[in-house]
Amino acid sequence: MDGNGRWALGRKLPRSQGHLEGLKAAKRVVKAAAGAGIRYLTLYAFSTENWKRTAEETGFIMGLVKQHLRAEFAFYRENGIRIRHAGNPAGLPADILAELEGALSETRDFKGLQVILALNYGGRDEIIRAFTRLAEKEGALADISEEALSSCLDNPDVPDPDLIIRSAGEFRISNFLLWESAYAEYYISPVLWPDWDEGELNRALEAYRNRERRFGGVKG
Repeated sequence: MDGNGRWALGRKLPRSQGHLEGLKAAKRVVKAAAGAGIRYLTLYAFSTENWKRTAEETGFIMGLVKQHLRAEFAFYRENGIRIRHAGNPAGLPADILAELEGALSETRDFKGLQVILALNYGGRDEIIRAFTRLAEKEGALADISEEALSSCLDNPDVPDPDLIIRSAGEFRISNFLLWESAYAEYYISPVLWPDWDEGELNRALEAYRNRERRFGGVKG
């Protein structure tokens, strides 16, 4: 969800205001995705590399997460949204982790859109943690299969993504779902994340519908 800082800079506002508007955009997109019948939506909220930002900015973002995770319970319930997590919980502040676990527990039985919050998430970190889990389960790692490793990822029951959307004109992977995105389609939008709404999501979905997916094969 790129472009929060640039959105604020272009309006001569503090970066924190961009993150606030980005949160509003996320809520709009989540509601639109639920209405479109999408089953899984992963929001890359905070990467393992984002800790390199200033303490002021990271503290503000974590504060937003803490403030809004469970405060949005009525929104989750109204739309049947289940909250899930991808990322390393060990690296999160204790108060943030407590709020996250509360949201996961309170929405566990909701049957609508599953929103996976990628929080303190890095694709390489997830793969390393998956190997660690696999070693703990299997002992020796002489015979490793895709299925075995996939079963040890953060959310092994979630299907691989069909579509990955990059806002703000970014063309890089940014350490996002490195294992799961092997055959995902990409959609690059020049629109900064705080300006995203249902219309932008629909444009991305329409572009996806026009793709021909071959998964490495050839269609005759």
